[in-house]
Amino acid sequence: MHRICHWPRSERPREKLLQRGPSALSDAELLAILLRTGVTGKTAVDLARDLLTDFGGLRPLLEADRQRFCSHHGLGDAKFAQLQAVLEIARRHLQEQLYRGGTLENPEATRQFLSSRLRHLPYEVFACLFLDNRHRLIDFEELFRGTIDGASVHPREVVRRALHHNAAAIILAHNHPSGIAEPSRADVQLTRRLVESLSLVDIRVLDHVVVGDGCGVSFAERGLI
Repeated sequence: MHRICHWPRSERPREKLLQRGPSALSDAELLAILLRTGVTGKTAVDLARDLLTDFGGLRPLLEADRQRFCSHHGLGDAKFAQLQAVLEIARRHLQEQLYRGGTLENPEATRQFLSSRLRHLPYEVFACLFLDNRHRLIDFEELFRGTIDGASVHPREVVRRALHHNAAAIILAHNHPSGIAEPSRADVQLTRRLVESLSLVDIRVLDHVVVGDGCGVSFAERGLI
């Protein structure tokens, strides 16, 4: 089997990316660039294709824990560390976009950021985006963690953190590890309690985003706030 360096230049993943841009590459080709090398009898692209098949796609591979990831032939701690670094860079890039973007007028960018932080977690997390009076991002915090069935959210702590940041407004968020983003009755009741508690200190709740697979659900867009 020929090594990738023996392929025509236009077909090599790295050269193809430089010539045509990353969107022109398949999942396997992008993964091959990260892997850099294959194993005996397989190029990096062949290895990438096998991994995508074994894990069931790109997302399960990217979200695999260290033990499962490193148990596959051709992978190990070094590649796991590289992958985690790439994912964290992507998350921080999205967060910096929110910090630099002025007022949070782009709900889709907000959902993308929240999804990048919460979607892959196997347990439920409740988080907040704290905003100033011009709706610019002050900070993002994960406030409560729970099991796959839910998290206990304490309004007093949410109010305390909002006052700590001197926030004028807040966007609430939590994930559904099941992948189904449809808000539950408990989600609606909790949101009402938080709106009432925060209104006592003149802090507006602009939205509550439920993160699942695909696009998150916005309470504001549903008319629930």
